[in-house]
Order: sequence, then structure tokens, then C-alpha cells
Amino acid sequence: MSALTIFTDSEAKTPIWQSTDEEAIRQKLSGKNVRFERWQADRDLGVDPQPETVINAYQHAIDRLVAEKGYQSWDVISMRADNPQKETLREKFLSEHTHGEDEVRFFVEGAGLFCLHLDGHIYQILCEKNDLISVPAGTPHWFDMGSSPHFTAIRIFDNQEGWIANFTGDRIADAYPRLP
Repeated sequence: MSALTIFTDSEAKTPIWQSTDEEAIRQKLSGKNVRFERWQADRDLGVDPQPETVINAYQHAIDRLVAEKGYQSWDVISMRADNPQKETLREKFLSEHTHGEDEVRFFVEGAGLFCLHLDGHIYQILCEKNDLISVPAGTPHWFDMGSSPHFTAIRIFDNQEGWIANFTGDRIADAYPRLP
């Protein structure tokens, strides 16, 4: 179940707000210009889907976003617990960073935790299958895929280069709860 937990950026142990209610989550995040929607990830992708399979299955959703926002490229990120690079990638994504464009993800299976550092608060959004999230350009954030990752998400970009991170050097992510 999707969830939002909010902490202050000075107190990582005690949340100040939590909810699993879709509308409450959407309202809290829209107040910070973060798009959160529930879409339908209803295509059979098989056990370990290849990127082409995922793109072909959800081209209609990609086309919807391209028509709405003019995005230029997309790809698929898929991670499983048996991936030999999972620890390296987890550490990379756990480092607070920004992007020069919106970070758009549509989760078609599994789950991951987006953590946004906004206005003195940390917004932890547990995104699961069917969740679309768009984090505004320039927002400091990190992503946790857990120690036993299992997710597939379509990433949609404003540029042809794809995922480009600008790391802040802040180790704030180390203080906050992570996925098991």
C-alpha cells in the first residue's frame, strides 16, 4: 500500500504526519508541487520483464505524459534481489541529489521509497505498483530500493541523455528510515 510519512529535517526518529490514504497523500504532495497519481499497471509482464516488453505494454501511458508535458525520452529501471550491482546502485541512489528536470516514475511492479527534502521537512513516499510520481526539477531527494529490491518502473525524461544527478554531498539520508 502506498504511504506518505513526513518528518522534520532535524528529527529523523519521530514522524509528524503519516497516511496511506491516496487522496490525503495527493493533497499533501500537490501542496509541494509533487505529482502523485494512481494509474493502472495491469499488463502481464512475466517474471523478469525486459525493457522492450515494459515499454510496449505501457506505451499508451508514456504517450499520455509526452502529450501532456513534452517529455523526450524514457527507459525502464528494473531491480531484483539477485542483481550483483544492487548494493552499489542502492548506495548511489541513497545519496541526496537533484536533477535539472522533473523526475518522473511510473511503477509497474514492486515498490521503492522516494525521500524528498523540502522546506525543512523530509517527505518519504512509498511508491508501489500503479503509482506515478513526478518530483519537480531541483528538488533535493534520494531513493531507497531496499536491501532485497523488487521493482520495475518506467522513467520519463525531459532530455535525451536520461538520468543525470547532481549530488548535494549532504549525508542527511543516512539519518532517516530505510526500506528493510
